[in-house]
Amino acid sequence: MPDSPSPSTRPYRGRFAPSPTGPLHLGSLIAALASYLDARKNHGIWLVRIDDLDPPREVPGAADSILHSLTQHGLHWDEDVLWQSHRGPAYRQALALLDERGLTFQCDCTRATLGPRGACQGLCQNRQQEINALASTRIKVPASCCIRFTDQLQGPQNIALGGHGSNFLIHRRDGLYAYQLAVVVDDAHWGVTNIVRGSDLLDTTARQIFLQQALGHTSPEYCHIPVITNALGDKFSKQSHAPALDNEAATSNLRAALKFLHQPTPPDELTSTGEILDFARHNWSLQHIPGIMSHCADALNNRH
Repeated sequence: MPDSPSPSTRPYRGRFAPSPTGPLHLGSLIAALASYLDARKNHGIWLVRIDDLDPPREVPGAADSILHSLTQHGLHWDEDVLWQSHRGPAYRQALALLDERGLTFQCDCTRATLGPRGACQGLCQNRQQEINALASTRIKVPASCCIRFTDQLQGPQNIALGGHGSNFLIHRRDGLYAYQLAVVVDDAHWGVTNIVRGSDLLDTTARQIFLQQALGHTSPEYCHIPVITNALGDKFSKQSHAPALDNEAATSNLRAALKFLHQPTPPDELTSTGEILDFARHNWSLQHIPGIMSHCADALNNRH
């Protein structure tokens, strides 16, 4: 198969992909703003996908709330929103292709027999004929598999995927598709070339690159920015009780997000979201962002 064009030679297409488990908070705004500004600085397309794959975890109305908050903050996407809940046929096709290539197996292992991070130890692979239809589907990862890539902020990564993330889940026994498979299929469908997201997702990247290679897709370029934490070191999230964004304070929120990202401060006379975003776009630089995994929100109370 001929080599696919590298992301750097393709027109820039970036994306923001929130899960509808609650309203937008400052941490998710930081990730959205970084991906938006990087796309705009590179004269690219910015896309929004709602990762509504897991109905039990979804909060009613959260997806609409997220989209409303983005627009209130001037973050307008360029194409129709993609909903993962509508993408079942594409995930089935990818699953069938992986199965056809002999890369999957059925797993009915219990939690007690799974390894670190839920990795299957392969105990079920020798009795595939005995496993019933309620099993999950996993992808085979060779023990020697290493995934190498260079993150734009976190630098060179060399992940021994076969050692600590082997045989990971791609289709759950309850019938829901796993996040890793859906993300890879959707990014390829959209032609995504650049992914700017929080550093909490850095450890998922090797699995996604492995699936991209297995399906014959070109890997995007990755940039994992620091996540914002509270004083206890917990990432801003619904679980850590991060407050929802006040949409009426959109300009203040944007200024706080830019400060966290170590970007130049917009002049005080810029009073609309459009003016602030235009200034931020012209002055955007990934090089200004510290190559660290996390940063406390308290730092926003001090000048950097």
